[in-house]
Amino acid sequence: MNKSRWILAVIVTGTLGIVMLASFFFWPPVHITSSHSVLAEQPMKVYFTAPVKAGVQPQDFVINNQTKEKVPAEMTLAEDRMSMTVSALPPGDYEMYVPKNSFRGWNRAADSAVSFAVMESVKPVASIEEINKFFKRAEQYDQYAVSTDKGVTMESSSEDKASSGGGNEHSTTNQQVEGVDESDIVKTDGDFIYDVTNQTHLTITDIHDPEKLAVISKTNFKNQFFPNELYIDGDLLVVIGGKPNYPQTEEEMRIMPYMQELSAIRVYDVGNRAKPVLIRETGAEGYIIATRKIGPHVYMVTNNRPMYWLEDVPAIEDHLLPKVFDSENGKTVRPIQTDQISILPGAMDPAYSVITTLDIHSGETGGVETKAYLGSGEQLYMSQDHLYLTSTLYGNTGMQGDSEVFKFGLDGADVHFLHAARLKGTILNQFSMDEHNGNFRAVTTEGNLWDEKNVAKNHLFILGPDMKQVGSVENLAKNERIYSARFMGDKAYMVTFRETDPLFVLDVADPQNPSVLGELKIPGFSNYLHPIDENHLIGFGYDTVAKKGQAGGEPIIQTQGMKISLFDVTDFANPKEADTEIIGGQGTYSSVQHDHHALFMHKDRNLYGFPISIYQEGKGNMLNFESSGAMIYEITAENGITAKADLTEKMTLDYMDWEREVQRLLYSGNNIYTIAANEVTSYSLDDFSLIDQIEKQ
Repeated sequence: MNKSRWILAVIVTGTLGIVMLASFFFWPPVHITSSHSVLAEQPMKVYFTAPVKAGVQPQDFVINNQTKEKVPAEMTLAEDRMSMTVSALPPGDYEMYVPKNSFRGWNRAADSAVSFAVMESVKPVASIEEINKFFKRAEQYDQYAVSTDKGVTMESSSEDKASSGGGNEHSTTNQQVEGVDESDIVKTDGDFIYDVTNQTHLTITDIHDPEKLAVISKTNFKNQFFPNELYIDGDLLVVIGGKPNYPQTEEEMRIMPYMQELSAIRVYDVGNRAKPVLIRETGAEGYIIATRKIGPHVYMVTNNRPMYWLEDVPAIEDHLLPKVFDSENGKTVRPIQTDQISILPGAMDPAYSVITTLDIHSGETGGVETKAYLGSGEQLYMSQDHLYLTSTLYGNTGMQGDSEVFKFGLDGADVHFLHAARLKGTILNQFSMDEHNGNFRAVTTEGNLWDEKNVAKNHLFILGPDMKQVGSVENLAKNERIYSARFMGDKAYMVTFRETDPLFVLDVADPQNPSVLGELKIPGFSNYLHPIDENHLIGFGYDTVAKKGQAGGEPIIQTQGMKISLFDVTDFANPKEADTEIIGGQGTYSSVQHDHHALFMHKDRNLYGFPISIYQEGKGNMLNFESSGAMIYEITAENGITAKADLTEKMTLDYMDWEREVQRLLYSGNNIYTIAANEVTSYSLDDFSLIDQIEKQ
């Protein structure tokens, strides 16, 4: 070999060696994660950040018990070989050992084993050390978890009935389950309107005389409390919101920028509406997932994510414990007791779901129960007997995967864990869930749009009272995702979308054998469904158009004006779009499309209304802001959709003054009211003529 070739060979060999060494030391290691625990008879899922290579079989992985003895277990690799399901293990503590060189390419495992527990029941943690172990374990998983982009759906709702308070028949908040009240930014008892639309103060407006509206009290919270939602119960008004979490020790002063806000339930005596009196305040650290009210009990579920990952957090023994407070104990914010903390089976996300219950009739003392569960909650469904909390599992790739559903029993102020289940796919929101005749029903979307390796598909699952699956319909509307759903007794309705709007009608009368009865495909989509009788539904959503994609690729779908659809499902096998209404052009929006509380209903008059901002397309693809306010329609099975009132105001500017933008509509007696952050306006319910308008400042 001549000298030049020898030098070249040395250079090439040396370069390859450097590359191999660099790959060995710098190639991302394979991380292996699982939840802390799982209930007996439920599968444990272990996630990998790289696929298990061909030739490695599930039986090559070893499960040892606490005494290091090998135990038999059922193990199954997922199709993409990125996760392993372990089942058929009795209660106990286990470790799963991973054989060397189990993963494709030069990937190498950072850990040779992952530990987990199989539990008979959920019990309080034994010590703070157990909590610390949970967060250390969850830290690795947290690197890959990503936030989901949730849309909106709808399901079973109670009828619009007058409540027992107040002198006039009046609006009530559009709620999902009869007997389970939901909060809103505006409430009425027929004689007064209570609102927190500007999120800085509580306003009470006297509507006894619609010709002489009068603001009789305004409670300014002076940046010490930020109200978000309300409940009204006779002479008690519940205001729920956030408040600053001020440091109380020198150690907390050092970490003040990382302290979470406090979520508070405030109870006011409004026997004298002109002078609301605060009689109770209680709550917990973290942000609100959802609240509900059944009788005198208000339930608040908050999410608390401690700053466990900060290296400069001082060594405070209880800094990983969520804080709680109650005016019965003064202004002290204190860590929750460890005997009130449990770890949810299957939980992987390093956060707490804190459930606070207050009996608002308890006065200044007693009536409060608070429990914290390690494991993050996202969506909440509540019946009169049970509370269901969901959590999305992402695996080590950061992609959405399965959903954990946790079932809790309700006994007044006591909320206690009952069962857990894992479902394929993600749950859109509260309206994708339902409880009927003791069974839990849910629709999910598995996979992702535009992902050929993990094509989106949709499922319906029915679980028994013990949260074990009894029936399902799977793999519906491939390459589409769920935009809305509604359960109505023995029928379920589901809207998916990608290019057209398939409305699926499903028979769920037999929990063990649900089936698809019919399907309707139309342009556009509905992201909120509302029934008007057993055979007709209203869909609120958008019209769409398909435009040619680049180079002959997938068509580009663009939303146009707001669309109202009247669906006729009398013939379940052949659902029809009986009538439609298109409002405005591209850019038009209404809050009813993402918040069902914004829907105005008057059942006796078949009226449905909503706030709206209307845009029209101008020159050069510009959007012109045309008008803003509210619109009301009469919708019946016999006559379809008929416009009854246009309560919008023509715009002379390119934007709407947010203080005057309508946020809610309601009725009392023979009058209708629109509420904005700084205005209340009254109209006749007969001809919708303007009666009075006042500013709330």
